[in-house]
Amino acid sequence: MSPRQVDPDLSSHLVEAAAKLLAEEGPKALSTRRLAAAVGTSTMAVYTRFGGKDDLVRAMVREGFRLLNQRMTDVEETADPVEDVVVLGWAYRRNALEHRALYGVMFGGSNLGGFALTDEDRQHGRYTLTTLVKAIERCMSQGRFRPGDAQLVAHQMWIALHGLVALELGGYLIEPYDADACFEAQVCGMLVGAGEDPDEAATTMKRARERPA
Repeated sequence: MSPRQVDPDLSSHLVEAAAKLLAEEGPKALSTRRLAAAVGTSTMAVYTRFGGKDDLVRAMVREGFRLLNQRMTDVEETADPVEDVVVLGWAYRRNALEHRALYGVMFGGSNLGGFALTDEDRQHGRYTLTTLVKAIERCMSQGRFRPGDAQLVAHQMWIALHGLVALELGGYLIEPYDADACFEAQVCGMLVGAGEDPDEAATTMKRARERPA
């Protein structure tokens, strides 16, 4: 009998399954047995990868931000940095929609069963801003945005998008002000607020819709 093949993506599958269990049933559902059954593996495989519940939650947080950072860095840098900023916003939102359960874990909250994020955990989230900060710096250097603190502008945009995404995932955005309409208005407003010409901002939004995120 040939040896059983080890799934190279098992850790990622376990993390996704754990986030789904946590989102749907709360921290009590995060048992080794439930998690192993969810992905069709052994309890020993779970123990081998995650020594305890805290390690598992920490892995969920870091995997969520790893996926987000990958999505952000995959956005191609073009000659139009303002358009790049918009596409980065799309990338942020679409990543959250594709990994809803993980997104709910990434920023902590009362549903983590007493687990508390450390500053080291949070640092895994902060570095995802790097790509956006660089794009904003390019906007400023080209005179599209007012000169200023690119880090602060990036944080303002992150705060605004995070709030929008949280409302969207919670099902609060409905017609006529659905998530797409709110996203367009929010991002366009942020561009103008940063110094972009209003007409150019609207044109940039249209071009950005055609680009993959």
